[in-house]
Amino acid sequence: MWKSFKKKFAPYLLYLVVKIIYATNKKTYHHPKDNNEPFVLCMWHGDLLSQIFNYHQFRNYGNVRAMISENRDGEIIAKIASLFNCGAIRGSSSKGATKVFINALKELKLGNDVAITPDGPRGPRYSIADGVVLISQKSGKDIRCFNAIPTKYWQFKSWDKFVLPKPFGKIDFYVSESFSVEGLEVEEAKNVIKQRMLVHSLK
Repeated sequence: MWKSFKKKFAPYLLYLVVKIIYATNKKTYHHPKDNNEPFVLCMWHGDLLSQIFNYHQFRNYGNVRAMISENRDGEIIAKIASLFNCGAIRGSSSKGATKVFINALKELKLGNDVAITPDGPRGPRYSIADGVVLISQKSGKDIRCFNAIPTKYWQFKSWDKFVLPKPFGKIDFYVSESFSVEGLEVEEAKNVIKQRMLVHSLK
């Protein structure tokens, strides 16, 4: 019974909670000029909740598809994402990886943006998996790093140290300039992405 309730109602409850939390926070956006080109959105797993607000402020009429795991928690995340007008590409490196990769390339070719957590779904925290590099290089699309720094927040004891901002604080939202990893070896590209991601990351 609990699993059924969680699946059906948890996404709506969490959606309302998140909306209330972010409505009560002062928000400052540190955004570069948008070149209107589709891009690969790179965000940390523990910081993903903030990035839907960050994205829609940066690209108000944009279409983004988030890569979300094929598990029960992924179903809840996908439903919450849809409530925030964010599509999903379902799958992971351990299940349906090829399909996910092909679908991500298709979305970018259609002009949509693709969001990925390079340290998800299992970590370790602040690591960079090969997927973000391969998607960017094969599609020819640049990467943008998305981060958020709240002044007041809860930080969970999960592997990703998931962050939930508290009400009535301030959140600084960051979007990097777009950058390319074309021509780089995978490990070199991963290091470039990680260094850019860490500029505005919580400890």
